[in-house]
Formats: sequence, C-alpha cells, structure tokens
Amino acid sequence: NFNNKIWNAFRLIKGWTVDDTIAQPEASATAVKWFKMQLDKTIAEVDDLFSKYRLSEAMMMIYKLFWDEFSSWYLEMIKPGYQLPIDKATYDATLGFFDALLRLLHPFMPFITEEIWQHLPHEGETIMLSAWPESKSQLIDAEIEKQMDIAMDVIRAIRNIRSEMNVPLGKKAPAIISANSAYAYALLDKTQAYICNLATVDELTLTEQLAEKPAQAATAVVSGIEIYLPLKGLIDMDKEIARLEK
Repeated sequence: NFNNKIWNAFRLIKGWTVDDTIAQPEASATAVKWFKMQLDKTIAEVDDLFSKYRLSEAMMMIYKLFWDEFSSWYLEMIKPGYQLPIDKATYDATLGFFDALLRLLHPFMPFITEEIWQHLPHEGETIMLSAWPESKSQLIDAEIEKQMDIAMDVIRAIRNIRSEMNVPLGKKAPAIISANSAYAYALLDKTQAYICNLATVDELTLTEQLAEKPAQAATAVVSGIEIYLPLKGLIDMDKEIARLEK
C-alpha cells in the first residue's frame, strides 16, 4: 500500500502541466510554507532518532509525513483544477519536497526510491550517493501552523458529517461556519479555498457570529467553531429519518 502511495504521488506530480506565466496563488504559497515547516521538523527529529539508533521510530515519522501531511493534505491543497496548469513556483517547491522525501525514505525503501529519483531532475548517478536532507530552518510560523490546524479540523468535521449522513462523495454541498471569535474568523477566512476544495463544498458561508441556526442541518463543533451542513436537497430526509428511527 505504501509503495502504491509513493508511486501514485509521483504519477500525479509528473502529470501536471507547468505554466511559467501563472502567478503563485496565495493558498499555494501558504501550503508550501506550511509543508516546508513540517519537513524541516521531521528531518531534525529523524536525525535525532538516528543518533539514538531508534530506527523504527524514524521510519514511522517519515511514513507519516509522506502519507498524511504530504499526500493527504499538501498535494490536495496545491493540486490544480481538472486539466488546468500549475504555477512554476509551486511545482518547483513540490519537486524539491518530493526529492527530499525520497532521500529520507531511501535507507528503508531503496528500490522504489531509486527508480523514481532517476525520473526526477537530479544531480549524480544514484540516490545512494546524494546528500542527506538538511533541516534548513527551525523557524516556525505559529500563525500558519494555527491556520492550517483549524482548516484541517473543519475539513475533517465536514467529511465526518458527510459520511454519517451518507452524502455521496462527489456531491458538492453548502456549508455554514460560525467562527465565534474575530481571531478564528480571520484564520478561517484565509483557508476558505482549502475547505471548499478538500471538503467538497460549493457554497461556503463564513460568519463571526451566527444570528440564527439553520433548520434541517447536521452540525459539528471543533475548537469552539460551529459547522452546519444544510441537508435539504442533499439526502432523502424521509429515508434518513426512517433509518435513524429503526
């Protein structure tokens, strides 16, 4: 499964068309900064684990970084729309991240990492002799970290509601979010693009304080933020009521 995950990430990235004339979207720039912080933190922690010969823990940290932060979140955040090109700044940053991840994985998974590395822009004959990735910066942008954490919590909550209410995966749905504070509102306002894209939301209403709770809506609360998914038109209400009563 993990080999497939790595290979599919490679196919996805190599399948994108790059357009040098496109400016980097703000959402993509934020995602690049966020993942750079995750990568730098992981490299530093893996170096420490290697120095203590805690190899299995090092492997699991790299595994989680690739599967969760890189594949499940970062690639989805920066992925261009269907048959649309990606900007060069984001693409180059993504290739750099992928190259670093392959080098981190290489001691544990030598064959697939060598094979893919040979298909990426690189210097030298083999990944075996390439430099080990370095944690270039220990600077943490707390604002971006908080911004992304809240966005991920909201996306997970909406996905859970959709799953519990049997809303079809590809069906776009409206969502209403009450931030309940000016600070949370400001953070969520910057991540609306992620929420709409990753939670399959077509109409997002973001408010600092909701005057009236919507009728016939499934709800969730994360970190004091209230999320409402109006169900009218999404599911057959009579069938859902019958299912719950049963």
